Amino acid sequence: MKTAGLIMLAAALTLFAAPADAQNKPAGKDTKLYFIWPRDGAKLKSPFWCRFGLRNMGVTHAGDDYPNSGHHHLLIDVNEPLNPNEPIPSDKSHLHFGAGQTETQLDLAPGKHTLQLVLGDAKHYPFSPPVLSEKITIRVR
Repeated sequence: MKTAGLIMLAAALTLFAAPADAQNKPAGKDTKLYFIWPRDGAKLKSPFWCRFGLRNMGVTHAGDDYPNSGHHHLLIDVNEPLNPNEPIPSDKSHLHFGAGQTETQLDLAPGKHTLQLVLGDAKHYPFSPPVLSEKITIRVR
């Protein structure tokens, strides 16, 4: 009976330790995340293609826990900083590209918009330090 209790305790501790393991993975050295297209200040007609670039780390699928790799997240009109201890949200302003995509077609309403890329690990947590692109501003006609 005592052995069964110890096994249950060990299993519970393993479950609680797993999320901490997923957080704060080290980013690659000299990593650069950037937009290939559009450029900062671009005036575009919607829909338009958005292409992502990454240097000194690899792109993989969400759930693939390969060293020095992650997957893209696109933040649209997001001003709040991400919490490094929580997964990157998934909603209309936080787009996930968990299949390893490096481009997407965006259809945004006319007006001014900001775009920023964030690289997430296998479980959608930001790296440490965060791998972020510069925030760009575009105008949709």
